[in-house]
Amino acid sequence: MSCTTVLVGRLASNDRSTMIARTDDGHFDVKKLIVMEPKDQPRRYKSVISHAEVALPEEPMRYTACPSVDTQHGVWAATGINAANVGMTATETITSNPRVLAADPLVVYQKAKNRREKDVPGGLGEEDFVVLVLPYIHTAREGVERLASLLEQYGTYESNGIAFNDENEIWWMETIGGHHWIARRVPDEVCVINPNQFGMDGFDFDDAFGKQEENMCSKDLREFIAENHLDLNQDGVFNPRAVFGSRRDMDHIYNTPRAWFMGRYLAPTRYRWDGEKADFTPESDNIPWSLVPERRLAVEDVKYMLSSHYQGTPYNPYTNQNTGKRGMYRSIGINRTGVTSVCQIRSDAPEKLKGLEWICFGSTTFAALLPVYPCVPKMPRYLSDVKLDVSTENFYWASRLIGALADANYAACIQNIERYQLAVMTRGRQIVAEYDRRYAESGRDSLLIEANEKLCQMAKEESTNTLSKVLLTASERMKNGYNLADN
Repeated sequence: MSCTTVLVGRLASNDRSTMIARTDDGHFDVKKLIVMEPKDQPRRYKSVISHAEVALPEEPMRYTACPSVDTQHGVWAATGINAANVGMTATETITSNPRVLAADPLVVYQKAKNRREKDVPGGLGEEDFVVLVLPYIHTAREGVERLASLLEQYGTYESNGIAFNDENEIWWMETIGGHHWIARRVPDEVCVINPNQFGMDGFDFDDAFGKQEENMCSKDLREFIAENHLDLNQDGVFNPRAVFGSRRDMDHIYNTPRAWFMGRYLAPTRYRWDGEKADFTPESDNIPWSLVPERRLAVEDVKYMLSSHYQGTPYNPYTNQNTGKRGMYRSIGINRTGVTSVCQIRSDAPEKLKGLEWICFGSTTFAALLPVYPCVPKMPRYLSDVKLDVSTENFYWASRLIGALADANYAACIQNIERYQLAVMTRGRQIVAEYDRRYAESGRDSLLIEANEKLCQMAKEESTNTLSKVLLTASERMKNGYNLADN
């Protein structure tokens, strides 16, 4: 699924939290935020797409998930935080190349051609990963280890990047072909930017086959590379992106421009991003996978990057200037995003408050980001009670409606959109600060339920108010309007 990922190490964040964030860019997938209790977690799982069946452990933890409302193609749980305060987002669809895919083919479901044959199940993929991994892990590292064992046993039918975080660490994992994988601990001081490409541009094999402090991979990865002549590096420095990733013309339209915009935001003065002498252009293949940001990052910075439509550049599709380059690159804040989440794990909060999940539905360019506490038995109906029918009674459809109306009337609506996003973020932070304090004083779990209800009540109020404004603007600008001056 076409997505964009941002990972923020604890020393790169303003409050020493770790953050993993991703836009889940399906095809206008209708999404909701729910809590999965242990009693509701299956003990035997069957993938809808690949028909693979997996026996699951007996003692799952409670976790949040953002599944698709229409389950005909599976759960697609997307992202969540579990009771051990471990976050997961899965997956960032990444690129590969024929050399890798020929050496270790993807494990694709094969339907029987006649009655004498049997269907051959495929591997596991984005549809499955969160459900199979998140309820059973207590650290980010354990997330890599559990998913690695599943990949080695069942394989995968697609190329994916997966992120895990706890209060101390973030791990990024990328699949290689059908069964192989590679993973790195994200350095504490950096921000990772990953737009639908194989991302990692460095790896330490000595550590991976030694202490595994910062690097892990398939046990036979060295042999796999050597036997299939995969290493294209000339300078003796191993670059996984050059070995396992792609270098296509399409990357220069669809992927690298997104990394360019985010890098430009993170390190505006350290590198040249514009002009003839630019260090990196929107079509550069060597934009770094991670950067030390020039200032510490807050959730608002993550949201800004994931809402990008190349504002402030000639590529902005909403600009009134005839730059000759409008809309030529794929935006991050795209129209068909289903859900965007930021899984934030806070080291300075009480145990039950460490996890904070920020949720945004629809196009990030126009939608607001709402924080909620994940350590609760259920989510408010405004987030969880979503149907396929359009309704203003939930955050998903209200966000989609606001985006569709504002996009067609960008210049007239953007001021109200910015006020809306600012109001939800500001009031959301105020409510979280209030309930952080109240919980620290009393320790009452019911306060977290109360807080989420208050957050959703606020979001509904702000969304309804903004929807009214953009609807009026869109109505006034309809093409069938006519003013008759009566004398």
